[in-house]
Amino acid sequence: MNDFLIGIGKRLKDIRKKNNSTINELALKANVSNGLISRIENGRTIPSLPVLLDLIQSLEIDASYFFEGVEKKSHAKFIHLPKENQQLIEKEVEAEGFKYMHIFSKSLHSLGFEAALLTLEPNSKREKVITDAWEFKYILKGEVKYLIDNEEIILKEGDSLYFNGKFPHVPVSISDENCIMLVLYFYSDKH
Repeated sequence: MNDFLIGIGKRLKDIRKKNNSTINELALKANVSNGLISRIENGRTIPSLPVLLDLIQSLEIDASYFFEGVEKKSHAKFIHLPKENQQLIEKEVEAEGFKYMHIFSKSLHSLGFEAALLTLEPNSKREKVITDAWEFKYILKGEVKYLIDNEEIILKEGDSLYFNGKFPHVPVSISDENCIMLVLYFYSDKH
């Protein structure tokens, strides 16, 4: 897990330097602070998915190209982001009782994109499948066990999971209640 996160930072830094771009230039393009980019590049913080996609778009590269590089460097098969590790979006406007959590808010021209809402019923059954996409899951309700290749991850309400769909994977029901998840697929247009 941590290797993957450090891999994201290293990959970001490598591509930024290859583009002869400074942290400041990238920060301006992606509309984030220099400090955030520095912390991401040094593996000290996890960017939310929308921030990461803004950065990838600002580097003017294909997202699948970015992730393939991360995967090769880290040998990790997935990123599991528990609810408590997700970033709260700070809004300038003072508001009480308003919490904005970033899940996803970007579409990229270089990617095919698909979103679905999956309800996994108790006792549901399916074999592992392989897709041609990077997949992002966000658990809206309930909990589920995800099998990715030969690894298992328990996801609870509010947790996120990103992984390369080329690894055989399947969600497995582990409770007597429905699990509802937002599912996003990112396809490279290179196929």
